[in-house]
Amino acid sequence: MTAAASILVVDDEADLRETVADYLRLHGLETRAADGGAAMRRMLAAAPVDLVVLDVRMPGEDGLSLARELRSTRDVGIVMATAVGDIVDRVVGLEVGADDYVAKPLDLRELLARVRAVLRRRGRCGAGRIDPAPPDSGGLGSAPRAGTLPTVRFGRHEFDPAASELRCPEGRAIRLTRSECDLLGAFARNPNRVLSRDELLGLVHGDEADSFDRSIDMRIARIRRKIEVDPARPAVIRTARGAGYIFACPGAADTGLLPD
Repeated sequence: MTAAASILVVDDEADLRETVADYLRLHGLETRAADGGAAMRRMLAAAPVDLVVLDVRMPGEDGLSLARELRSTRDVGIVMATAVGDIVDRVVGLEVGADDYVAKPLDLRELLARVRAVLRRRGRCGAGRIDPAPPDSGGLGSAPRAGTLPTVRFGRHEFDPAASELRCPEGRAIRLTRSECDLLGAFARNPNRVLSRDELLGLVHGDEADSFDRSIDMRIARIRRKIEVDPARPAVIRTARGAGYIFACPGAADTGLLPD
């Protein structure tokens, strides 16, 4: 029998922390709780976990600092809990390596669905009992609807939007963050088209797109390291100088905008 995935909830609010932990346990996930960075480190030293749920706004060491530390030292999934409408925390969280986020006040069913989705993307089985998933609540990354696309080839790699999974030529799954998944979905829907940074932000962030957000470049650089033979000379997601980016997809309708 496959062991349950192991979760660590880090939040300075005792009532919320225990409520979240109890809910995840109720749905078959092995869950512990910590009130901050020091307790988190002690628990991780005692036993590894598959995923950490991190509150962003905590006194002392905030969730963003802890997420950066986790990403540089451990192979764990990270789901951030951010204030409603706080797009800066969401974007920064994704940029420091978080896999997903959920807005506070927390909807526990949505949190459970996002935790399970990250575990699946990371190839972690034993993700607890499966209940009917709640409808997508929108927010960052909600614009591309994953299940509406067939499998798409990015160079020698295949992207399965329904499973939020990128597979290498040997068939192995390559881990994607939520923002990387959404960007690949946006490119898959717009092959051989020049997409400006603002257009990509709109496709990925929807109504919450911020025209001053330049993190698209960083996310595309991360994707290129996963799909390009030579990320320094990209052939799949190409740069249209001064205009944006193009997903060069052979066989798809060509708009005539591909650079030489």
